[in-house]
Formats: sequence, C-alpha cells, structure tokens
Amino acid sequence: MDAAGKRRARPMNRTAGAILVLAGLALLPALAAAQAGILLREEFNDLAAWRPVTFPKIQEHTRYSIEHQERESVLRAESRASASAIVYRSPFSVYDYPRLRWKWKVENVYEKGNARVKEGDDYPLRIYVLFEYDPSTASAFDRAKYGLAKALYGEYPPHSALNYIWASREDEAGILTNPYASNAKMIVLQKGKKNLGRWIVEERNILDDYRRAFGTDPPARATLGIMNDSDNTQEASVAYVGFIEVFR
Repeated sequence: MDAAGKRRARPMNRTAGAILVLAGLALLPALAAAQAGILLREEFNDLAAWRPVTFPKIQEHTRYSIEHQERESVLRAESRASASAIVYRSPFSVYDYPRLRWKWKVENVYEKGNARVKEGDDYPLRIYVLFEYDPSTASAFDRAKYGLAKALYGEYPPHSALNYIWASREDEAGILTNPYASNAKMIVLQKGKKNLGRWIVEERNILDDYRRAFGTDPPARATLGIMNDSDNTQEASVAYVGFIEVFR
C-alpha cells in the first residue's frame, strides 16, 4: 500500500473502532442484567410486551397508557367504574426466577373498597403472578373443567394466582382469599391513604408467598399481570407502575 492509501485507511480504522466501542456500550445494560440474574425488567417505554385481557360481562375497560414523569416512562392505569388487565406475553419459571420487584404509586383508594366481599372487590392497583395450568399433572375432573373453559374462551384459565394488592381499608392485612375465586390469594402490601401519591418499591419471593398462601408448591410456569379495577364499587382511580422485574 502506498503512503496515500495508508492515510486513507487510518480514518476508516478509527471509524470501525468507534462503532465497535459504541456497540459494546449498548450491550452493557443487557450484560449487567444477566450478571445480576435478572430475567426481565420492564421499564414501560411501550406496551408491546403486554396483551390486554377483558372480561365478558364487564363492558367498561380500564385504560393503560405510557406517561413520562421525572424523565422516566411509567405505566398509567386509570379506571372509571371499569375493569380489565394487561398480561405479560412471555411466561417464566418461578423456580429459576422466584423473585419479583416493582415500583408503584396510587393516587386514591376506594371509599367502598372491601377485600372480603364481592361488592368491594376493587383495587386501584394489583400485581398478579398467574400460574399456568398443566394438564399433564391435573386430575380427570380438572382436565374436564379446564378443557371446557378452553373451549369457551380459547385458552386455559390460570391454575392459581397471587395478587399483590393496594387495599383501600386500613384494617385489611395479611393473606386473603379473593371473594370471587378461591384459587386466587391476595397479599396486602399497601393499604389506605398513608402512602398515596408516593412511589413505593416492593420486593417479594414468589415461591415463599405461594407456599404461605396455598400450603403447597406452585406450578412451574407463570406470567405477570397488572390491573386497576373499579367495576364493583363504581368509583374511579389512577395508579402507576414505574418498573417491574423478575430475577433470581
């Protein structure tokens, strides 16, 4: 190569090197997450990873949207005498990744909210862990029951669920059975008006909570859900999720 060619090559080599450095920097967050044992961290830049879930008898649906607060993208959930949820599209192994962390904020609770009765079974925010039904381990009765549900709705309903709830009443605490579904256990993490308008970070061990709630080991696979509902109380609320992550 002559001298002119060498001079032309140097800028090209510098450019290629800069591209490699930038590519490496772009991968750093993913590498850091992998090293920390994080399977997923949803920061709500969009809702592409979530699917809407509605209920046949409930006509009014909760609105889920992305909002920016203090330079962060957050999920906004607003209900007005309504109910619907969003569910993460990809299931995960709760035995490989048993820990859950999220940040949430609630603007108001419900005057008529009451976790012990159907008429008050509304929450400005709840985080679901939805455990998959596995026909290979089910009894003949359950296979028939879940098979019928799949024929009606196009998919199996969850085997069971944990609900981490922000309850409206100050006297609600501990683990409660949902008044509509005995296979859904609700764990009260926040309640009443004390922390309204404040970001709160929660961290839970899914395996420990399931064993305490149900007295047995959970199914292996689960996914996440988020819901703000007010169809029973006919009230309204606004709540937010800043991030949610599943990790070891």
